[in-house]
Amino acid sequence: MALAAPDRPQDDRTMEQKYAAHQDGWTWHPHDTLAAAMAAYDDVCAQVLRAVADLDLDTTVPVPPAPWNPTDIEGWSVRWVWFHLIEELARHAGHADIVREAVDGATMYELVAGREGWPETDWLKPWRPAP
Repeated sequence: MALAAPDRPQDDRTMEQKYAAHQDGWTWHPHDTLAAAMAAYDDVCAQVLRAVADLDLDTTVPVPPAPWNPTDIEGWSVRWVWFHLIEELARHAGHADIVREAVDGATMYELVAGREGWPETDWLKPWRPAP
């Protein structure tokens, strides 16, 4: 998204198709390999580093339409996007996030929603301790 800023990237897929592709991106298929995953990660890292060097931090990045994104704002700054990427990498790298999710069933979204008191939606149920 940041690379297209301040415009929105062209994507003619339906929301259902976008969501299915997003979910598929989190699925390890029999044809996937560690080498290919690491090469893709290195490629994305190189693209991000080039973008960090090239993009103005105050450029507005349109909020992509997705059930998990806010609807009360139209855009984030490139600066916010970079900090979000750092936060996501810190959250998922080097610790047992997948184990914690398997134990309590809550993802980061439910945990943050519960901590910050977000309202329940069709997509998001804030985490609460079991009674």
